[in-house]
Amino acid sequence: MSARHLIAFAALGAVLAACETVPMSDFGPRGGGASASSAFRAEDFAWSARSGRGSIDGRVTYRRDGQAFDCTGSVALTPDTPYTRARFQTLYGSTDRAAIPEAVVRARTVPDPNADYRSFVRSTTCQNGRFEFSGLPDGDWFIITPVSAGGDRIVLMRHIGTRGGRVSVTL
Repeated sequence: MSARHLIAFAALGAVLAACETVPMSDFGPRGGGASASSAFRAEDFAWSARSGRGSIDGRVTYRRDGQAFDCTGSVALTPDTPYTRARFQTLYGSTDRAAIPEAVVRARTVPDPNADYRSFVRSTTCQNGRFEFSGLPDGDWFIITPVSAGGDRIVLMRHIGTRGGRVSVTL
């Protein structure tokens, strides 16, 4: 076997080793018998409408090429459901974190783009690079905010979980 084949085989092995089955959470949409389908189902969002003791203290300190970016819009907190997970994987190429030009995100097509989950999305303002959400139930969420350094906007996305306490996050 040539060195090129050995390198390709090792790379394939590393990729397969990185594919791990993650157990379902006891909190939020992945636990409690929620749908495994990525189709929009309002009942998958029901947990997120409750109030709780969780809160998120957020800061935006995003920098690229030595340039600091500022918040340029609202910060959205979207419940993690099978639908939003599939949607954000398509829009951002990740369900963990991303920094993607807004034009790229807007150009991507998602299945069922007319599904109206907006009533489950919480929103707040970002002032002086800080934002806060409070009264959150236990669960997993996506934080999304646009930022700019004077040119085209970048959309930041980050996955976070709340479990009855204060969580700090920096984007």
